[in-house]
Amino acid sequence: MSDDAGNEPKDQSADVLIVGAGVSGLIAARELTKRNRSCLVLEARDRVGGRTFTQKLGKDWVDLGGQWIGPTQDKLAALARELDVPIFPQHHEGKKILSWGGKISTFKGSMPWLSLATQLELGLLDLRAKSYAKTFPLDAPWQAPRAAEWDGETVESWKRRHLRAGGSRLFLDIVVRAVFTSEPRDLSFLYFLSYVKSGHGLEMLTSIPGGAQESRFVGGAQKLSIRMAEALGNRVVLESPVWALEQTADGVTLETARGIFRGRYVIVAIPPLLAGRIRYASALPSRREQLMARMPMGSCIKYVATYERAFWREAGYSGEAFSDTGPTVTTFDDSSHDGSPALVTFSDGGVSRTWGERLPEERRQAVLAELARFFGPQAARPTGFLEKNWSDDPWSGGCYAGVMGPGVMTDFGSALRQPCGRIHWAGTETAVEWTGYIDGAIESGQRAAGEVAARLSE
Repeated sequence: MSDDAGNEPKDQSADVLIVGAGVSGLIAARELTKRNRSCLVLEARDRVGGRTFTQKLGKDWVDLGGQWIGPTQDKLAALARELDVPIFPQHHEGKKILSWGGKISTFKGSMPWLSLATQLELGLLDLRAKSYAKTFPLDAPWQAPRAAEWDGETVESWKRRHLRAGGSRLFLDIVVRAVFTSEPRDLSFLYFLSYVKSGHGLEMLTSIPGGAQESRFVGGAQKLSIRMAEALGNRVVLESPVWALEQTADGVTLETARGIFRGRYVIVAIPPLLAGRIRYASALPSRREQLMARMPMGSCIKYVATYERAFWREAGYSGEAFSDTGPTVTTFDDSSHDGSPALVTFSDGGVSRTWGERLPEERRQAVLAELARFFGPQAARPTGFLEKNWSDDPWSGGCYAGVMGPGVMTDFGSALRQPCGRIHWAGTETAVEWTGYIDGAIESGQRAAGEVAARLSE
């Protein structure tokens, strides 16, 4: 997949400088360009796309980063249509696998067979989450009447107080690992509620048909960023990490690996964790400083294995598997739009942290052994295999998104989108709707560009 961005800019000054050529940064640049404002996008990597990353494996393109689109992700759907990037449905027909305590069972539909107690508890969990979410505005969860209470405990502590059945606890653990790439002990319960509300509920976040994993992009999700960057041309400058940022009454100056860049405003479109590594000549407001120091990234390793035949489909399996042991947490059919067979699986949360310390070949052998345990010995003999350990990526620091532990949202959440002088903030973490997803990244880029454009017009 070619990437034509990165030519030397004709000028190292512009109305607006944008840090990061992920989806949010590129969207901001597009929006500003439409308003006839000059901009430059400075990207640390040698590619665009940020946390979307598509690689060639055999004759197919596979996504090692974000890859799905679902209902209500209208901004992403509109962008895909505009850029002529078709989507196709995620395969989900057939038996699914649950590995609980090392014991495998199969089920059909969206949920495995559950005890009556588990069904009741999960029903109550869903009702509580929906009821609690109604008590706070989507853009300011810290204003909930019970915000201090919910932000004062973790999802783990809430789970232990309210869920007694092993099945319901297992369900919540897998959901948190799969959706947040974190452990229940890592997350504030208020942050959990806010994130779930931004994604239109637990069912939407965890479903394939009618949910966030409903469809994928022909040729991979990074194609969206590549096509945006091609249109922006030499406005996108690759291999230019930003080391330092200075702002004055007249503008901003960025110190980068490619020299000094100057602008009237800057949009920082990278995760808070990475934004905190920039050296600011003048101290930022304390809430912003604290937020960046207290918002770590989730932990994820993603693996894709390709095969000659979709043997799991032939045996009546959907390709989905969920496990609370071993090197993987969730697995899906990852076959391409034209049917080239593949499986994708994830080490999430604590599993990622444990297996991230192993050598890549150890991980490969363990992952293939796990796929063979799920789908039979043919799974251990792929035609191709790739992995991406996002926690080892210095320009992401983890994946899928930055998360908040207890106390962070109520004390520092208001700083997420609040400009600091001439500095504006973007990135999916700052989105109001679909936080943590590509659609949220688009929203954030549009918002930040609108903020800056309004100030340039004053």
